[in-house]
Amino acid sequence: MMFGGLSTKLLNICIASFCKVRLLEKAEAIIIDGVRLGVIPDVVTYNTLRHGFVPQLVTYNILINRLCKARRWRQARTILRELGESDLEPNAITYTTVMKCCFRSKQYDKGLDIMSEMKSKGYAFDSFAYCTVVAALVKTGRIEEANACMEQTMSNGIELDLAAYNTLLNMYCRQGKFEAAYKLLDEIEKGGLLCDKYTHTIIIDGLCKAGNFSGAQHHLHYMKMMGFHENLVALNCMIDGLCKAGHIDRAMELYKSMETKDSVTYTSLVHNLCRAGRFRCASKLMMKCLKDGKKILRATKRAVLRGLRSSGYTDEAKKLQWKIQLARILR
Repeated sequence: MMFGGLSTKLLNICIASFCKVRLLEKAEAIIIDGVRLGVIPDVVTYNTLRHGFVPQLVTYNILINRLCKARRWRQARTILRELGESDLEPNAITYTTVMKCCFRSKQYDKGLDIMSEMKSKGYAFDSFAYCTVVAALVKTGRIEEANACMEQTMSNGIELDLAAYNTLLNMYCRQGKFEAAYKLLDEIEKGGLLCDKYTHTIIIDGLCKAGNFSGAQHHLHYMKMMGFHENLVALNCMIDGLCKAGHIDRAMELYKSMETKDSVTYTSLVHNLCRAGRFRCASKLMMKCLKDGKKILRATKRAVLRGLRSSGYTDEAKKLQWKIQLARILR
């Protein structure tokens, strides 16, 4: 990677040069400065460190942090493993940084392995680390383990913040335990924490996925009573849920009532109109989307064009194709 003329290769040459003449402090300073400038270290950097001098743990943590920000979880995990085999002992920061990187890269099992290693070495978890683990377990469908992890969080006396409560709400909604979710919501509000839009969106999305659209609509009204303005994310969840349940006309009615729409709104509707074979309606909605300056996935555009042509609306397909090209030029 290049940054202002400085590349990883040039960084490695500088480090190797300083190591050869035993200017180890300068070599370490070069690494830290390079990372701060956005130059990503590689395997050569790491090998130079190993053979040139033994850096401090903080140097390794900076390297690992930079690799994780670049989503290079394999290299970060390699350094963590080799660090554990050296004289230096990784600390909670080292482990947590790599664990979160694995989760962000959807390498859930590897992230959970790191969590187990942390536990075996007796490192304490904070609320954020526990929530990160619970969220990963929920995403992989390991609800029982997520429940156990959250119970352990509470039994350890860790004070939960809103992010932790949101994670727990998401877990309940995934399980269809809406009574427990609403009870928790009541506890949050009575405890003095202010729920945000994300909190309510979790419940609305869960209700939509469970097919309880009247419950989702009721919760939207409750949000308005609580002083929240139109929640676009929650409305998009409702539109997506209605479409997937085959209630496209209801989704269109909701779309027309919305003050604000985004690319997600249009893409969801156009995609599901195509699935229902309503290509002319999808075409009109796509034209409205292009007029409003919003983007739609290329695959969805192709589906509309193919549908129009296969249905005999070749002139309309040509017109839409021209509009798409014009929008691309103007952008």
